[in-house]
Amino acid sequence: MSEPLSLVVPEAPKRSLSWRGVLRVVHDNPLLLWTDAAYEQDVETQSFLGKPRFLLNAPEAIQHVLIRNPENYRRTAASIRLLRPFVGRGLLLSEGELWRRERRVITPTLAPRALPPLMAEAARAIGAAAIRLDAAAKAGTPVDLLAVMQGLALDIAGRTMFSVAMEAFGTEMRQMLAEAARNLSRPDFFDLVLPIGMPSPRDFQRWRFQRRWMGLISRIIAARQGADARRGDGADLFDLLRAALAEDGPEGARLLRDEVATMIIAGHETTALTLFWSALLLAAEPDMQARIAAEADGLDLGPDGAAAALERLSYTRAVVSEALRLYPPAAVIARQAVNAARCGDITIPRGALVFIAPWVLHRHRKLWAAPGHFDPSRFLPGAQPVPRFAYLPFGAGPRVCVGAQFALAEATLVLATLVRRFVITRGDDAPVMPVSVVTTQPDRAPPFHLTPRPGAA
Repeated sequence: MSEPLSLVVPEAPKRSLSWRGVLRVVHDNPLLLWTDAAYEQDVETQSFLGKPRFLLNAPEAIQHVLIRNPENYRRTAASIRLLRPFVGRGLLLSEGELWRRERRVITPTLAPRALPPLMAEAARAIGAAAIRLDAAAKAGTPVDLLAVMQGLALDIAGRTMFSVAMEAFGTEMRQMLAEAARNLSRPDFFDLVLPIGMPSPRDFQRWRFQRRWMGLISRIIAARQGADARRGDGADLFDLLRAALAEDGPEGARLLRDEVATMIIAGHETTALTLFWSALLLAAEPDMQARIAAEADGLDLGPDGAAAALERLSYTRAVVSEALRLYPPAAVIARQAVNAARCGDITIPRGALVFIAPWVLHRHRKLWAAPGHFDPSRFLPGAQPVPRFAYLPFGAGPRVCVGAQFALAEATLVLATLVRRFVITRGDDAPVMPVSVVTTQPDRAPPFHLTPRPGAA
């Protein structure tokens, strides 16, 4: 299989970067932090201002950091600075007993056995989005699929987790997230070197943004509480979180706000990007689109049949899984060693920076055959098992993404519905470059054309 023309990636440097080079790359595109040799090595060791940095690719080393000894590897000050304005003390950044309590509440609501009612709500949102796209498809109007996927994923997150319509908040939310990506989510020198207890100059801007962002989240909560949307239908995630945090009084209200913010961000941004990258890849592969359409043909993808249909969408799911390999939402997992530790054949000093990069792992030349090619067959039933810890789109260990199965099911259902209905093509031939700005985003939103698929109902 030849590599699709649209599949372009930043070219890794041939040698380690100087400290100035590290600053430039961390700001512009952290996917360029590691040398080309890192895509063949078990570990790459570098330094930044005299502090060692380790990129770990060996399974035993990854297991040591993420599973066997995670308490020794805390989030870096820079990663906390970038995430805190969006999630406060929500699940992504909480620690200790608070984290365990939040995890106990959230995990069952997104577990595989809880998927059928969630998929029913998702199918309603997907069906409405498909109908809205019909007009553009019939008129031949170019479509911004990145914006479409962001709006759809946000709608699904609101419906499934909080029983609230997000139409009134979506435009403002997308504008705020775009503003943050431009101005606040690219670390500078002070973000990297100052301890978290000492504010960096840009932290003051982040605090101002956080007040506005959390104000928006508070309005969403007020809309949810005022609408009483789940009356008679049982408890949703919002109800469960509110009950679990009620005993904390005013602090519980702030924690509820932070948790809602976390689940909205985590529940829609990464899924939207996965769907965008899937569409970009498929636009160059009409035969793969035809295979998805044939697989979905005759299946009930509506609210009544969506959950059952997922079991028969193995190829569509494989396409999503391969898109997650090529464009993992979280390209880098960064940690700092609390104490010195032995990790395989290397000693990690106290305070050293430790990186596990799904971007590198998923393209490692010793772990994958033709790693730069788009090949969904890697994830079909009966395919050769993926090497251990070579595929981490949702992380691993205690901090693994709590909504991984829901996100994969949601993306599969969206892709099957849209490809069964439309033929997807690119509106231009210009490259689309992946850039890591907290998540793996495109450097631009290219136009797409949707054409009604012949014979589609």
